[in-house]
This record gives sequence, structure tokens and C-alpha cells, in this order.
Amino acid sequence: SPVHVEPWGTFVITPEVSAESATIDIKTRIANHSTGTARVRVATQIFKLSANGQPEGAALATSSAATLTVAPGATTPNAAKIKLTRPQLWDIRHPERYTAVTLIQQNGKFVDRCETPFGIRTMEFTATDGFHLNGKRVPLQGVCLHHDLGSLGSAFNTRAAARQLEIMKDMGCNAIRTSHNPPAPELLDLCDRMGFLVMDEFTDTWTWAKKPNGYAKLFPDWSEADMRAMIRRDRNHPSVMFWSIGNEIGEQGDPKKHYIATRLTAITHEEDPTRLTTAGCDRPNAGYNGFQKTVDVFGYNYKPGEYKKFRAANPNQALYGSETSSCISSRGEYLFPFNDKKDGGLIGFQMSSYDLYAPGWAMPPDWEFKGQDENPFVCGEFVWTGFDYIGEPTPFNDDLTILTNYHTPEEKAKAEEEIKALGKIKVPSRSSYFGIVDLAGFKKDRFYIYQARWRPELPMAHILPHWNWQDRVGEITPVHVYTSGDEAELFLNGKSLGHKKKGKLEYRLRWDDVKYAPGELKVVTYKNGKEWATSSMKTTGTAAKLLLKPDRATISADGRDLSFVTVTVADQDGQMVPRSKPKLKFSIEGPGEIVSTDNGDASDLTSFHSTERAAFNGLALAIVRANAGATGPITLHVTSEGLSAGEVVITPAAQ
Repeated sequence: SPVHVEPWGTFVITPEVSAESATIDIKTRIANHSTGTARVRVATQIFKLSANGQPEGAALATSSAATLTVAPGATTPNAAKIKLTRPQLWDIRHPERYTAVTLIQQNGKFVDRCETPFGIRTMEFTATDGFHLNGKRVPLQGVCLHHDLGSLGSAFNTRAAARQLEIMKDMGCNAIRTSHNPPAPELLDLCDRMGFLVMDEFTDTWTWAKKPNGYAKLFPDWSEADMRAMIRRDRNHPSVMFWSIGNEIGEQGDPKKHYIATRLTAITHEEDPTRLTTAGCDRPNAGYNGFQKTVDVFGYNYKPGEYKKFRAANPNQALYGSETSSCISSRGEYLFPFNDKKDGGLIGFQMSSYDLYAPGWAMPPDWEFKGQDENPFVCGEFVWTGFDYIGEPTPFNDDLTILTNYHTPEEKAKAEEEIKALGKIKVPSRSSYFGIVDLAGFKKDRFYIYQARWRPELPMAHILPHWNWQDRVGEITPVHVYTSGDEAELFLNGKSLGHKKKGKLEYRLRWDDVKYAPGELKVVTYKNGKEWATSSMKTTGTAAKLLLKPDRATISADGRDLSFVTVTVADQDGQMVPRSKPKLKFSIEGPGEIVSTDNGDASDLTSFHSTERAAFNGLALAIVRANAGATGPITLHVTSEGLSAGEVVITPAAQ
């Protein structure tokens, strides 16, 4: 209608919240795009939202109707206040939501209806006791996420994003940083529904350019309009906890440029006085040169050693790790002889998965855990990154002309040939190594050190590396265990290799002198003196068959829903063969299509659209979509020479 609620024109806040009642303030802007003056009545109803986001039952409360006169071409604000008794609060375990339904009547007829989902909760950042949600301390167990969805690319898909969040939730993650740009609004909808806190981030470039054609070209003219638009669009999402005005911006180090941060913070407070601002800072002096005072909550990137010093200098300001660890690893790859030097672990164009290796500015997870435990006032962290992402394949994103970067004589010889022919080495990697989960969505070992820390109530134990080292019999093969327990005993073929207990500020158990022998490796863990969790692995037989498992066997026939099918290369007993990399062929029957395939190997340049791809360390992925309106089964087939083929049936369901 020409008379309507302005886009992003509703702002719902809950300034007073208790177990008994909540005050809901609703500010609405009514726009008149007609040629005449409009006289309208405006009222808002509050409904409870179901788990799938639909209003349920009768209205719980209704505002008094207001009569407004809106001039042609003008916008008129309206304010309403509603009292709701015994509200159900939004939190990370019970993400209860409501919706405010604003109705506009003109000449006795309804001309617009606007639904604004929201949540009722309180949030507080404290300098001494971290972050509080609804009055209770909640450590930020967060990850940074890039916008891409792996082999699907950058176009948003709701099911693909939901799968990422489900995997993060399993790890114990409770917070997402949208690094380093405003997110798809559908991602915020998912975070609202699934119970994730969100750092909603604006940009990583102000006036100092990082790339020739970056946002610095647009920042002077567009930063205010873009910032206001982002906040107006996203401010009703209960998941959004604070606004990040920038990441690793060069201006943090120049006090003459701090006015930019002050301006962005002022804009943010004007648009949303209910939330605080932050920034991710990679320069130590940003915590002391005045920049820290331009934001409400200060974030350090990769600076656990600064936490204590920052607190002494800024005793009244909340602090957290805005970007942490940046450990790099490749799923299922391990370097021998073992070393635990931070800059070690290179295996050709892979990274060893002992989770000890990181670029110069970064660190293993254990170092960040130690920094937080020594400084419990820190609100928590956002790990770089939850998932691998396309691009930025550190440490292989520089021109590699140094032959010592190569692991085998064959790779060295190939490098020499390429250097002679091309004058430089072409880096083969397509994607990052930072992810806790690889590009295909398969968990790396690192997943379990975070799960052990972030879900201490979950009995769990994880052993690394795998136990298929037939070429290493009798050689030292260190074994690490991640567990939510506090001590463990390791057994090889039934013989104890010793009992170990976590020391203070220790986050993994290590048996660094194990000599490899085929058979069974088993760990029994304990917590508070009682048996807690066990885990074991066996040396497998040779690859014999392919096993297929969909994340969901029934999907919607809406042309958008997806099934993610894991292909496992298994021995005759059904055990995944961890070093297997056979070539696979994918085909499909029925009313569907293979959208993409992947394997998590950052150095695999096979097109994501290809239906032929090698497995990587025992696993591969096919993503299947049903055609819009499809009926009847979809059968995915996967074959490989010398292996028993695998297939799985996916059923489209009517919308």
C-alpha cells in the first residue's frame, strides 16, 4: 500500500525485564507514498512464535490504537508500549521468540501488516566478570565465519548455513562473528532460532586501503549510510549482542584518525541505544593509545598476553578475544618425525593435524585457553575460524619459490621444473587451513579440543593421530588425547602406556614416546576420580567398499533444500580407512541433482561441480538437491574401481 510501515521502520526493545513481566517498547515509522494526506490508525499485537517461526495462538497483548496524520511524501513516527506478563526469555539454550504484528488501518480498511520477530532478554558486558545474559555469566565460546558455504560458493542457502550452525552447536559454540561484513539476514534468523549470540560486523576497511579496489574507496561517502542501514535491518534480532565497527583497521594506530571510530560509535548509539560497540584490534597499542575509549567493549586479535596489562590500564572496560588462535591443519594429515614448533608441520601443501602449528601472529588453541583462564574477567573468544573458507590459504598464499617449503624429493623436483618454466611456483591451494571443520564440513581433530573445553559436562575423549601407519612399525608416533575428563590411561593392544593427569593450564594429554604397532589404541578417561569416557581406534584393513550417509534422508521438494551425503571409504568391517584417496564417480537417478562435490582437501583444484573427485583421507561429500515439485525417490550412486559401490535414497517431501 502507498501507506505502510517504512522498510526496517520498526524497532522493538525491552527496557524492563523480570520473571514477572516485561515492558515492550515499539517504535514504528509510517510512510505515506500517496499524493494526499493519510489519516490512519496504528496498533500492534504481540504473539508467541513457534519453533518454526510462525505466530501461534491468540494475541498475548495489544497496544492502544493510535491515530496519525501523515503528510504526502512524509514519514511519521509512532510509539507504543505493551506490558507482557511472565515472559519467556530468549537465551542460548531456550531461544524463545515473539513477534510484534503492526496493523495499519485507513478509511476502515487494513492497508498494511508488518511482522517484527524479537526476543526478550538482557545483556551486559562487565569488566570484572565477563558477559552476562539474563543476569547469568555466559562465556563467549565463539567462532568467526566467512560468508561462503564451501563448495556451494557465496550465494546464501538456508539449509547449508543451518548445517554449519548445527556442527558448531555440537562443538559447544554459542557465538558467531560475521567476519568481516554484514551477514545475510537469513543467517541472523537462524541464529535467533538456534540460540547463537552474534557479533554483527560492519567492515574491515576504513580510509586506509588494504586492497586497491576495497571499501576504502567508498568509505568517506557511504560509511554512515551503510552503517545505519545495517543496524536498522538487524537491530530486532535477539541474537545480535553488539556491533563491530571494524576489524584490524589501520587507523587504530593513529590517534589523529580515532575520530572515525568515535563517529561510527555515535551513529551506532543513535540508531540503537540498547547495544554496545566493539572493534577487533590486532595492534597492542590500540589498547592504550586512546583507541580503546572510542568503543564500548574492546576486542584483541591474537593477544592473550595483553589481557592482564589491558585490565591494569583499563579497569572499567570489558575485554574479549575478538579473533583467536588461527591454528592451521589439514584433516587426517600428520607429519613425522613429530615436532611441536609453532612454525612446523608443513607436509607439501598440507598442514599436520597435531594442532600445534600456526602463522607467526597466531597460536595453538591451548595458548588462548591459558590466557583466558589466567584472566577470568575476559568475556571469551571468537576463534579464527569455525569452517575453512574459499581463499586465503595461509601459509601457502605467498609466492613459494623456496624449495625447502616442499616435503618430498618428488615435490622438490616438480618445484624445480615449474620454477624453470614459469619463474615461480603456482600455489595449488584453493581454500584456507584455519577451520576447525574443513571445507566439506568434516571435523578436524581440533574440533574435539574445543568440544572438551566448551562442553565440559559431555563425557568425551578423542585420540589422534589415526592408527594406520604400516610403514612406521616400531617408530615414534606421538599420541594426543582431547577429553573433558581430567586424567586418562592409554592402552596399545591391551598394554598400558601410562596414566596421565592434566596439570594446571594444560588442555591435552600427551604420550610423545609411543612406538607404533598395528592393532588397537584405546584411552580410558576419568573425571573427579571416576571413569568418564572411553575411545578407541583400530588399524584397518584395506579399502573395500563405499558407505553413504545423508545428513537427512528426507528433504523438501522446494528446489532449495539440500541433503549433504558423506561418502566413507571403508574396509570390509565398515571402518573408515584414513589414508585412502581413491577416485570416485558420482551419479544420480530420479528428480534431483548433484549440486556440488568436495572432500575437504584445500589443495584439490577439481571443480566443485565435477561428478568425479578423489576422496581425501577416507571421506568425500556430495550435496544433493531435489527438483522443485519433485515426487519419487532420488538415488545417489558412488563408484570407485576395485571397491564395492555405495548408494543412498533421498526422499523429496511435498512443501
